[in-house]
Amino acid sequence: MKDRRVLVIGLDCLTPQLVFDRWLDQLPAIKKLVSNSIYGPLKSCIPPITVPAWACMTTGKNPGCLGIYGFRNRFDRSYDGLSIATGQEIKEDRVWDILSQAGKKVILVGVPQTYPPKPVNGYMITSILTPDNSCQYTYPAELREEVERLVGEYIFDVDNFRTDKKENLLKQIYQMTQKRFKVVKHFLKNKPWDFFMMVEIGPDRIHHAFWKHSDPDHRKHEPNSTYKNTIFDYYKYLDQEIGEILSLIDDNTVTIIVSDHGAQAMEGGVCINEWLIQEGYLTLLEKPPGIISLAKAKIDWPRTVCWGEGGYYSRIFFNVKGREPQGIVSPHNYEEVRTEITQKLESMRDEKGNLLGTRVFKPEDVYPVTNGIPPELIVYFGNLKWRSVGSIGYDSILTFENDIGPDDANHAEHGICIIHDPQSPIVSSTAPTNDLEIFDISPTILNIMGIKVPDDMEGKVLRT
Repeated sequence: MKDRRVLVIGLDCLTPQLVFDRWLDQLPAIKKLVSNSIYGPLKSCIPPITVPAWACMTTGKNPGCLGIYGFRNRFDRSYDGLSIATGQEIKEDRVWDILSQAGKKVILVGVPQTYPPKPVNGYMITSILTPDNSCQYTYPAELREEVERLVGEYIFDVDNFRTDKKENLLKQIYQMTQKRFKVVKHFLKNKPWDFFMMVEIGPDRIHHAFWKHSDPDHRKHEPNSTYKNTIFDYYKYLDQEIGEILSLIDDNTVTIIVSDHGAQAMEGGVCINEWLIQEGYLTLLEKPPGIISLAKAKIDWPRTVCWGEGGYYSRIFFNVKGREPQGIVSPHNYEEVRTEITQKLESMRDEKGNLLGTRVFKPEDVYPVTNGIPPELIVYFGNLKWRSVGSIGYDSILTFENDIGPDDANHAEHGICIIHDPQSPIVSSTAPTNDLEIFDISPTILNIMGIKVPDDMEGKVLRT
């Protein structure tokens, strides 16, 4: 029997309410797959962020095991020791490492946290977080020349998706996506492979930039906007590209379409450090002259209990005695203070006096191990309907303007998963499967390809 192949089409932030509930009938390539597949919402990791979510998916390991809790992580106990989590931070084998070791040919295009490129039994183009085209972004090195002959300047990401220059951004998103798919189709036709995985970041960028234009329930919805169909049109374009890709594979190939998290309307922002100042947990030596980043603030560390990071979720770090340089939180009172802050955060209310519905996680409660330097608390304001604003200098705790540029959407806990096996006995799928998790993807890939699933890999094998 011929060995099975697996093609993974990763679409960052593609969201189930749009794919399955709203537009499926107008996405013919995806609909055809769904009609004979395992499919449904895919529960992401905590937190549901591009970094670490794709790494969790491709290792079958949780963020605590990976020691990666966001795009930027503390690398030491200083107050400014944050660094970008590149591929070098991932010490666990990813699914293609296991397949390479088993002699399988692999091709990777745009999978997050693959820069700098590492040797594989095949080919690799790195992803977002690649600094620019002057860096070595392929394996093997000479693959770069082939890519640039094919598409010219390869685009890893758009310049800035938090911008008011929407027309230019939209043009960049399409250019980036078209080039990525052109490379993918070229590789599918011209290179040997057993496992092929691509990830396109475009859906994430288009959601953040244009969500309010197409969502009538968005606080800032613009019903007559020129961009009201922008997200829908892009989804139709993605579906067209998927259809072209599917025409290039045979019945021996299992196709997986997957996203790392979903999206939802952003209600506003919670100024976490302003709140900590107000509650007496963070003390400044002087009031800032305007809105500034916390890194530029003059903080009175010997009188500061904790500080927070901004982003689509918040991380709160404690200033612990004997651990941080000027720590004041006694290890004996640590848990009491942490519980106190958790309860206060969960009691926060919106501008109308309604509970935000904030969820707060203690790392040790959600991760079996906590490698690296985890935060004391992980906070989903309004269950991710509100982002965390890390800057200070605001007049209120709640804000409806983003401190790092316009942004319409926050992440949601569920992405999508579609697993289509042409040789499956499934005749039709009329209902989604609701217990799919991001950790299931790697063991399922290995199982399909006849490779033993490592005992320490989380998740279950999904039977196709």
